[in-house]
Amino acid sequence: MDTPQDPPQLRQLLSAAQAQGLDRLEAQLVLLHALGRSGAQRAWLLAHDTDTAPAVCQAVFLRGVLRRLAGEPLAYITGQQAFYGLDLVVDARVLVPRPDTETLVDWALEVLIHTPRAAVLDLGTGSGAIALALKATRPDLHLHAVDFSHDALAVALVNAQRLNLVVDFSQGSWLAGVTGRFHAIVSNPPYIADQDQHLAALTHEPLQALASGADGLDDIRTLITQAPAHLLPGGWLLLEHGYDQAPAVRNLLEAAGFAEVQSRRDLAGVERCSGGRAL
Repeated sequence: MDTPQDPPQLRQLLSAAQAQGLDRLEAQLVLLHALGRSGAQRAWLLAHDTDTAPAVCQAVFLRGVLRRLAGEPLAYITGQQAFYGLDLVVDARVLVPRPDTETLVDWALEVLIHTPRAAVLDLGTGSGAIALALKATRPDLHLHAVDFSHDALAVALVNAQRLNLVVDFSQGSWLAGVTGRFHAIVSNPPYIADQDQHLAALTHEPLQALASGADGLDDIRTLITQAPAHLLPGGWLLLEHGYDQAPAVRNLLEAAGFAEVQSRRDLAGVERCSGGRAL
């Protein structure tokens, strides 16, 4: 007669995941998720690594490990992603917010520092990350956020409600249907070329939020063309773009008549955002 095996300890589950090739930190975060705990509780996990894992936890953990090893973003597995100090809900309906995009938030806050109660438009809001980060940092700002995807807007609304932040969300294609003028328009639009080899590593994320024409600049061209009619005099258009697109985006901004055209670097030193001021 077989002797029932003892339930595995938490450290044994972590070791098994690492043996399959999963990074230790990611294994810890997947396990904390399976245990129903916050990703911030790694210290608890270290202190309880000899605890045994309930069967339900084991099943959830093993599924999460397999999903991550298959290339699915960790944020989709845990259902959350930190961005600008906020804990956002994310899933496959939206892009995973990246730390690089915090550069865009910093820049927007800088250009609006002397403008109380400024009106700001976030285009292609996705999870709502940029709009919610701006509103959380500057509660006096009036935020309007647009996305073409109803699914993405559903995620953004959940995040706004969870964080108790007021943002006016609407569905639309870029600036079509947007009324009024703004002190700043910000956007992290699709900017990867349709045939770019990097798309192969991003198959779990929504393609419509990633790719934008043969050179990756189709949506950025649209935004630069449409934005002047929706900016107040002196208002800023700030755009995130690819690591090698800053010169091209600056040229487009200058050709459209924007002043003070410049780029900003992310923490890795890459020119990640470009923008200009409307006359």
